[in-house]
Amino acid sequence: MGALLEYQLDIMMFMCGMCGILTVMTLITRSLPLNTKLILAGMELCAMLLLMFDRFSYLYRGDVSVTGYYMVRISNGMVYAMSLVIPFLVTRCLEDTYLHEAGLPRVPPQLKIADILFAAGMALVVISQFTGLYYTFDENNVYHRARWNVLCYVVPFLIVLLQEWSIIENRKRINRHRVNSLIVCIALPTVSSVLQIFAYGLSLTNMTMAFVVCIFYTFTLRYLSDAAERAARHELEFYKQAREKEAALFEQTTEALANAIDAKDNYTRGHSIRVAAYSRRIAAAAGLSGEQCEQVYFAALLHDIGKIGVRNDIINKIGPLTEEEFVQIRSHSILGSRILSSIKQAPFLSQGARYHHERYDGNGYPDGLKGEDIPEIARIIAVADAYDAMTSVRSYRQPLSNQDVRRELEENAGTQFDPGFAAIMVKLMEEDLHDPEQTK
Repeated sequence: MGALLEYQLDIMMFMCGMCGILTVMTLITRSLPLNTKLILAGMELCAMLLLMFDRFSYLYRGDVSVTGYYMVRISNGMVYAMSLVIPFLVTRCLEDTYLHEAGLPRVPPQLKIADILFAAGMALVVISQFTGLYYTFDENNVYHRARWNVLCYVVPFLIVLLQEWSIIENRKRINRHRVNSLIVCIALPTVSSVLQIFAYGLSLTNMTMAFVVCIFYTFTLRYLSDAAERAARHELEFYKQAREKEAALFEQTTEALANAIDAKDNYTRGHSIRVAAYSRRIAAAAGLSGEQCEQVYFAALLHDIGKIGVRNDIINKIGPLTEEEFVQIRSHSILGSRILSSIKQAPFLSQGARYHHERYDGNGYPDGLKGEDIPEIARIIAVADAYDAMTSVRSYRQPLSNQDVRRELEENAGTQFDPGFAAIMVKLMEEDLHDPEQTK
C-alpha cells in the first residue's frame, strides 16, 4: 500500500498515456463497427480524463494560489463526473451487445434503471460542487471527505450491480467468453470501490477503472477476432458447399447431356458414361491427381457431343457407311470441339472431343497428331472408347470376347493406342469394368 501511495502519480501518468494511445488506436481500427468504436473510444478518453484530473487534484492539493484553488475544485468535480460517465458508457456497450449480438427486442429494464441512477448521480455531483455534499476544502485548499461522501460510491456501485444482473440474466444469449470478460471487467471496479472506502488518499477505484477500460478494449478486439474467424470458417464452409453443389450440378448436367447424345444411337445407350468411368479408372491407375481424373471423366462424358450435328439415319445405319457418310461421322470430333470451346474455364473438354480419334502412329483424325503430341486426356479416352466399343453390341457385330479385346489392345498399342494407357487397360480388364458404378 505504501508503494502505491508513493508512486501512484507516476502510475496515473503512465495509465493516462496508455488510455490516450488506446483512444487513437480505437478510432483508427477499421474492423470495429462505428457504434462500438465510438463507445470504446469514449470509455478510453474518459478514463484518460479521469486519471489526468485525479492527478491534478493531488498536484494542486494544498496550493493556496488562485490557480490551485480552481484546479483542485475542477479536478475533483471532473473525477466524480468521469466515475459516472464510464459506467454510463459501459451501459451503452451492453445495450449494443444485447440488441445486435443477443438479438433482444428491447433494452433490459436493468439498464434503463442504471440510466436513471446515472442521471441522479450526475445531479448529485453538480449539487456537491456548491453544497459540500461529497467533500469540502479547508483554508489550506486540502480535500476532505464530507458526511455523504459514501453516496459517490453507492451510485456507481448500484449501476454496476444492475449491469451484472442484466449480464447474468441474458448470459445464454451471448458468447460465453464475452460473458465472462464482461463480468470480470465490471466486477473489478466494484471490488475496488469497496476497498476505496478504507483506502483514503489512494485513488484505487480510479486506477482500477482505467485499467479495466484497457482490458475491456483487449477483450473486445479478441471477441471481434473470434467473430471474424467464425465468419471466415462459415464463409469457407458456405463456399465449399457451393462448390460441391456446383460440381454436382455440373456432373448431372454433363451426364444428362451425354445421355441425350447416346440416345441418338440405338446401340450405344450409356456409352459416354461407361467411357467416362473407364477413363477415370485409367487416369487414376496412371497416377494422375484427383482433379486431373475428374477432368478426364468430364471430357470423356462429352467426347461424342459432336454427334448432335450428325443425322440420325447415318448414326443408326446398319451396314457399312459410304464415303460421304463416313466423312459426316468423322466431322463429329471437330463439331464437338467447336461446341465445347466456348467453355473457356474447361479447355480440356474441347480437347477430349477433338482428339479422341487421333492415333498414336499419326494416322488418326482430324489433325493427324502423333504420339505425345496428342493431348493426354484424348489418349486416355481413345483407349476407353475403343474398349467400350469392343465390349458393347454394335449394329454390325456382337461384343468381342475378353481374349479378343485383350489381343486388340496389345496388338494396337503403339499404333492406334498410347502403349502406356493400353497396358493399364489390359490390367484393369482383370476387374469387373462392365458395371460402370464400380468404376466410379
